[in-house]
Amino acid sequence: MFDIKWIRKNSQEFDAGLALRGLEPHAREVVALDFERRNAIAKLQEAQGKRNEAARQIGKAKGVGDDKLAQKLIDEIADQKDLIRAGEEIERRLNHEIGDILAAIPNIPFSDVPKGGGEEDNQLVRTQGEIPTFDFEPKQHFEIGEDLGKMDFDLASKMSGSRFVVLRAELARLERALAAFMLDMHTSEHGYEEINVPLLVRDDAVFGTAQLPKFAEDLFRTEDGYWLIPTGEVPLANLVREQIVEERQLPLRFTAHTSCFRSEAGSAGRDTRGMIRQHQFSKVEMISIAHPDKSNDEHEHMTKCAEEVLKRLGLHYRVMLLCTGDMGFAARRTFDLEVWLPGQDTYREISSISVCGDFQARRMNARFRADGQKDIGFVHTLNGSGLAVGRTLVAVLENYQQADGSILVPKALQPYMNGLEKIGVK
Repeated sequence: MFDIKWIRKNSQEFDAGLALRGLEPHAREVVALDFERRNAIAKLQEAQGKRNEAARQIGKAKGVGDDKLAQKLIDEIADQKDLIRAGEEIERRLNHEIGDILAAIPNIPFSDVPKGGGEEDNQLVRTQGEIPTFDFEPKQHFEIGEDLGKMDFDLASKMSGSRFVVLRAELARLERALAAFMLDMHTSEHGYEEINVPLLVRDDAVFGTAQLPKFAEDLFRTEDGYWLIPTGEVPLANLVREQIVEERQLPLRFTAHTSCFRSEAGSAGRDTRGMIRQHQFSKVEMISIAHPDKSNDEHEHMTKCAEEVLKRLGLHYRVMLLCTGDMGFAARRTFDLEVWLPGQDTYREISSISVCGDFQARRMNARFRADGQKDIGFVHTLNGSGLAVGRTLVAVLENYQQADGSILVPKALQPYMNGLEKIGVK
């Protein structure tokens, strides 16, 4: 959500930012509605002032026995009440119109974000490690898991339909180990507080992080109006909803391991096999609530935190700066971490780390008070996967596969696997 005052003063910059997103200009429309709204408010306040003054004069008129003047004032108040009701209705309507327009407009990219229409225009920032080589033809993760007898898509389909999976035995434990490993690293080394959050949230929570109204079809909703979270970002960011935190508390860093649920609307025919794109998956999410002057530094910190997970797992990856046409709705800048998958012979996204500025904070009314001052401003929010657990499991399976079909357990995960070094074929 945007500050309407900023749009009035920076109409050209606002429209230029929308153009980078491939959108038509909206400043003139929004400013015109805002002008109409402010005029309506001025007339409403004038009517309220006249009503209040007339109410004060009634008492004086009755005090001196001037019943004729008192009745005239009473009639005047009735007229002002009609004007007030009409003015309030106009204000509500215009607020609603402006809110609907602004709620559907994505965030404005930072100036350092490359212009482009899609992923082909993203920029390589850096790579880590070397692409692994094999003396055999590497398999894809679903082939490995099914050959091990520990990854069952058919059984999941019978109970839930497509885009679900059942993991068994060592693979189920390996996924749990990955989540525990990530949480331990982020909480003990990176300064994040572990949170256990609800998986069902209300409209306001999903609106606050900008999944609503734009992406309603991508979400699952219960019959009684709750939304299944599409990412841990939703409940974690809403921890500061409608709050004023003190500047000295910033940054606030939260992490959580949650199940996530997405309808995958519009992805028919894409990644239909395997665990890359599912209706239910798990992530370890990172959220930072930062001071506006420190949010860019926090973006770098969060990216390094996610990278460290991949480094310790010994996985080759690259960092991409997303272009204007490939960024998420709420982001001003996004780094994608893309891990190498030998079975697919390509990179796949395993984490997106975004700085959103005050875009989400305005929707959530999340603010901070400057130290030693009365000034109150909006915080900046950042979010990122640290990492997507299912996709990390995919990466481990494909990168640590052996010619005999077994899987080596990365050293960093062995303590979480009771010392197990290899998952073998039974």
